[in-house]
Amino acid sequence: MSTIPITKRGAEKLKEELHRLKTVDRPWVINAIAEARAQGDLSENAEYDAAKDRQGFIEGRLAEIEGKLSAAQIIDPLTVDAGGRIVFGATVELEDQDSGVPVTYQIVGEDEADLKLGLVNISSPIARALIGKEEGDTAEVQAPGGTRRYDIVSVRYE
Repeated sequence: MSTIPITKRGAEKLKEELHRLKTVDRPWVINAIAEARAQGDLSENAEYDAAKDRQGFIEGRLAEIEGKLSAAQIIDPLTVDAGGRIVFGATVELEDQDSGVPVTYQIVGEDEADLKLGLVNISSPIARALIGKEEGDTAEVQAPGGTRRYDIVSVRYE
């Protein structure tokens, strides 16, 4: 199995979700199943069916998170020394050449990506266009609306 890059913050979020699923959600659904069983006939018991479905989701998510964490290569952006180059975990300030609008993105793993928060997936077109570039360079991104050009204003590791 290949390694999955993830920031330290992203790994902590997954560990928190794993802990919540094991200590809160799983015991709750086990209790809900027991209560539904106590009501008698399971063939037409909607609460039992819903609790079993929820249990399947929880167990599946637990397995998924444990698998991701076991294959994770945790990268702390604070310890990255890429000499000003854009790498995984870097925070990049860009300026759109056409509109002059500034944007800031951090390049993160798949599970952490949230464009609304400025977190872009390492395999996204914009991240692929930025990797390896430095402050002062121009990045060309193939977007659905055509090619967009960004000036790289600054690169930080935070």
